[in-house]
Amino acid sequence: MPDGSGALLARTLASIDEVSESDWDALANPPEAPYNPFVSHAFLSAVEKSKSVAPETGWAPMHILLESDEDIIGAAPLYAKGHSQGEYIFDHHWADAYARAGGRYYPKLLCAAPFTPVSGPRLLAKSSDARAGVAAAIISVGERMGASSAHVNFVEGNDAATLEAAGYLPRMGEQYHWFNRGYESFDDFLSALSSRKRKAVKRERRGAVDSGITIRQLIGADITERHWDAFWLFYQDTGARKWGQPYLTRTFFRLIAETMRDQLVLIVAEHDGRPVAGALNLIGGDALYGRYWGCLEDHPFLHFELCYYQAIDFAIERGLSRVEAGAQGQHKIARGYEPVATYSAHWIANESFRDAIAQYLDAEREQTGMEIEALKDFTPFRKNG
Repeated sequence: MPDGSGALLARTLASIDEVSESDWDALANPPEAPYNPFVSHAFLSAVEKSKSVAPETGWAPMHILLESDEDIIGAAPLYAKGHSQGEYIFDHHWADAYARAGGRYYPKLLCAAPFTPVSGPRLLAKSSDARAGVAAAIISVGERMGASSAHVNFVEGNDAATLEAAGYLPRMGEQYHWFNRGYESFDDFLSALSSRKRKAVKRERRGAVDSGITIRQLIGADITERHWDAFWLFYQDTGARKWGQPYLTRTFFRLIAETMRDQLVLIVAEHDGRPVAGALNLIGGDALYGRYWGCLEDHPFLHFELCYYQAIDFAIERGLSRVEAGAQGQHKIARGYEPVATYSAHWIANESFRDAIAQYLDAEREQTGMEIEALKDFTPFRKNG
């Protein structure tokens, strides 16, 4: 599919396995950039091979490759979506408004890491020109298939600027991240908190193990099939309570255990020797990403310990710059996680609908920015002066 930029040619792939792992990862995770596991070939292949992502589940892969003289210079993880589930950037009310106006919102296009509210590279490219070519190619695919819209979720700096220049509408969201300010230990981190907050965190950590809980950090090959079987039960419980059914299949976890072993950290809580809760994290080049959590027994403060405090422990030990503990959750602020802005970009095919969305996003960005600034006053750190 020519994209109108001379020698550049864009084509779509029905599977990530139509491109080699080395070619994809050279763009997704170049040596000069911090490693992001969620755009890696291994992760995207695992969600496809496990049938977590498939046309039958409302995720039809349409990955873009941008080529010049048979050299792959750009790419993007792209899906035709039949719904808005598993995205963490919410546009359900857009879909409702579009339908009430007589339009068909689905299918739409989504450029993202499936089921993953983690910011990272989306326009995978060797140059700024190639990045712009990928942004244009997504629109071309949308126009060709008659999509209502194309959405690029959880984008970072260069991608955000390129997308806005290409006519995508910018959107702001918020998350809560923990930042490592050169801490040498968890106690060192605690010393940066106000006295009251420091005591609260210590009380929660003690409370998490008061009922005879043992907590283990398992890395890579230390995570056995027994642990994966237990974690699958935890994940199913969370999925059933939050969205009706889990997005990911058991096969997905088996595959990442094989292909991404060195990027996995499983925090397991055992009660009387039996696993009762767990939190699965992925290790990036400069961050720890908390992704999946679940439990079979309720114990006070156990969620905070496994998902937040153990992650901080690990990040300090490994010298990682931050912990990203998933979407939403203002309760994270009291535990040392700080409000940060996240960004997405949206192409809307219908001009009138685009104008309405643009006005909405202008107001939403202002409100979100004000909320983030206000929430910063509630962080638990000691105030100077």
